[in-house]
Amino acid sequence: MRTITMQPFAAFVGIDWADTKHDVCIQSANSSRREFAVIPHKVEEIDEWAKSLHRRFSGPIAIAVELSKGPIVYALQKYDYFVIFPVNPSTLAKYREAFQPSRAKDDPTDAELALDLILRHPERFEPLQPQSVEIRELAELVEQRRRLVSDRVRLTNRLRSTLKLYYPQTLEWFNRIDTRLFCGFIERWPTLMQVKRARTTTLTTFFRAGNTRNPALLATRLASIRSSQHLTLDEAVIAPNKLRVLMLVGMLRVILDAIKSYDQTIAELAPEHDDYHLFSSLPGAGPSLAPRLLVAFGEQRSRFKNAAELQKYSGIAPVTERSGNKHWVHWRWRCPNFVRQTFVEWAAQTINKSYWAGEYYYQQRKKGSAHQSALRALAFKWIRILYRCWQTRTPYDEATYLKALERRGSPLVAKAV
Repeated sequence: MRTITMQPFAAFVGIDWADTKHDVCIQSANSSRREFAVIPHKVEEIDEWAKSLHRRFSGPIAIAVELSKGPIVYALQKYDYFVIFPVNPSTLAKYREAFQPSRAKDDPTDAELALDLILRHPERFEPLQPQSVEIRELAELVEQRRRLVSDRVRLTNRLRSTLKLYYPQTLEWFNRIDTRLFCGFIERWPTLMQVKRARTTTLTTFFRAGNTRNPALLATRLASIRSSQHLTLDEAVIAPNKLRVLMLVGMLRVILDAIKSYDQTIAELAPEHDDYHLFSSLPGAGPSLAPRLLVAFGEQRSRFKNAAELQKYSGIAPVTERSGNKHWVHWRWRCPNFVRQTFVEWAAQTINKSYWAGEYYYQQRKKGSAHQSALRALAFKWIRILYRCWQTRTPYDEATYLKALERRGSPLVAKAV
């Protein structure tokens, strides 16, 4: 671990970042005097400030900031004489509260507190060590794709809610509404009256063009369309909701196209990484979760000393608090939410694809654990297994692991034996 105390710095800088400007506090390594300044968030201004610091101090400069990524971090990373030390926002907030019980906040003060933290407790902070361009690009892609999936869910929920107000039959005719087929149907026939007027041959041609080849399903849909009754004929209800539905469908179509584009880009980029095969062969990983798991582990194998560190970092490991004779367990509040989400979502996919994982999940449920608690417990076990595979560069093998469980007499394989 390369900490602040293991290398000399010519100066130390604390930054309190903002949208339009950044407050900074500077202290030379040879002086206790501190200077304050404000940098506008403009590329030219940041560049001039960075170069002026280098001209003044010459040697490497330590910078403490409440971010590990973001505009100001990206701007400073291009200067090789800056070493960036991310400070957890909650750590800085608690540090501020220790001296300001009133919780009064001031940007220059926060910049000074960030500087004070890395000077007084250097052993607590590690420098930001960016991974390769390829892994960082993949990390951005998979996280942005997951946000698009969340947007898709929100849009379909709104769409479903609006259709129930005047056109609920469409929700019965389609198993899924987050498809291009459904979008095309609504765009062409946004009300029940319009679809009932359509010719049978027109509807048949539309559904067949959308790969609805099942004759029974097609006949059922057509019969339902012909026999459906209007929920309401009130134009005060139909007209505005029709407009809203068409707007939502248009947005949904854009999201679907964007997800497809991201999938194609990720599918091209992820397999180029040397470690991709470790995750693509995992049960339940697939083209969406395998790249996310690759990003969660990364390529810096010295980043985590053991599996426990990764379990804590990801937020999968629970937190135990003790006070007197009482103790309680809760989940970790401060962690990369996307990483935790990745492990939990993948663990859910392994329940029906890995024998021992399914047994373990149902074992937890029988003990009284809720679904999400059981998934986190399963993810906790998976991380320990994957960490070993990652460190040794050995792909996971279900048969090998089941034999290991059998040798240990694990109840998870008792039925299989």
